[in-house]
Amino acid sequence: MTDMTEPETEKSGLRRYLPLIAIATVAVIGAVTLRDYLSFEALRDNREALIAFRDSNFVLTVLVFIAIYVTIVAFSLPGAAIGTLTGGFLFGTALGTIVNITGATIGAVLIFLAARMGLGKKLQARMDASEGLVSKIKKGIDENQWSMLFFIRLVPAVPFFVANLIPAFVGVPLYRFALSTFIGIIPGSLVYTSVGAGLGEVFAKGETPNLAIIFEPHILLPILGLCLLSVLPVIIKAVTGKKDLTE
Repeated sequence: MTDMTEPETEKSGLRRYLPLIAIATVAVIGAVTLRDYLSFEALRDNREALIAFRDSNFVLTVLVFIAIYVTIVAFSLPGAAIGTLTGGFLFGTALGTIVNITGATIGAVLIFLAARMGLGKKLQARMDASEGLVSKIKKGIDENQWSMLFFIRLVPAVPFFVANLIPAFVGVPLYRFALSTFIGIIPGSLVYTSVGAGLGEVFAKGETPNLAIIFEPHILLPILGLCLLSVLPVIIKAVTGKKDLTE
């Protein structure tokens, strides 16, 4: 009886890792083969064909674009920034932001679920059973999940891929992850989508878009203000001593 259940357990354990293995495999292949296709130059060279297709098949273009964006995010393929610019270029700032956020959120949820299925539950159990600093960090995250989730989404320096994995590893509920992702990426998406909406003029001048615009003071300072606002509850707890994690 034991001999039969052990192989089944091993197979079941292996199945949990299949989504992560698939993501890692596609990410490596995509990084090598798709870099030239998901680039600013590719968008510039194919802009007329994209606009013509959009004008003839608007709804289909929206759906196909969302599907492509989901694939880019879910498999951590290169080209997320170009995808956001393309959304602005094709659909304008308002609709483009909605489309970009939708695709990014769905893709983030997929990689979150894959990470939680493969490693999240084991890591969460180990952190729950641990003592000392690791246990205190886990407790701090649990007590301030909303604040920390919004914080890692708002800070421009936190890679999107990392912000998808950390919540999965510490046992964040799916609905909190999805909602904080959708709302938290709005500022950055709005900035890059607006840049994409102005690409027609950039193409006409033969220039390249300024993707470092998000670090300019008039944009960065408001975003940092939102970051501070997101962690304000944590700061208040620390100052008032209601939740002292160092004890």
